[in-house]
Amino acid sequence: MDKQGMVDKTVEALRPFETQNLMTTIQNLTLQQIFSNWIFLLITVAILFLGVYKKSKTILLTIFFLLALIVMAKFALPPPGQELNIKSLLPFVGFGIGVGGVIVYFLFIKD
Repeated sequence: MDKQGMVDKTVEALRPFETQNLMTTIQNLTLQQIFSNWIFLLITVAILFLGVYKKSKTILLTIFFLLALIVMAKFALPPPGQELNIKSLLPFVGFGIGVGGVIVYFLFIKD
């Protein structure tokens, strides 16, 4: 196989992982689809177990951040094809400040 053919196959294999495709997929996911995916559940439970076992605030806050990011992408970002305006930007800013506040509180203030 020549180099160009290999590059074309690689590009086609990685096309679903483009930013726009990932954001469209995340925005169209339902919570039922997310929490019924056994790979997602297995990884989340493993990381949660590791965080509790090691008593690591960093790991537990990372799980909190990732779950909050999924919720934020689902509920705060506008559907595909619509522009971001002030009305749709305010929930995004609110989620960001809330998540950032929780992380700053547990990492810096509570110590």
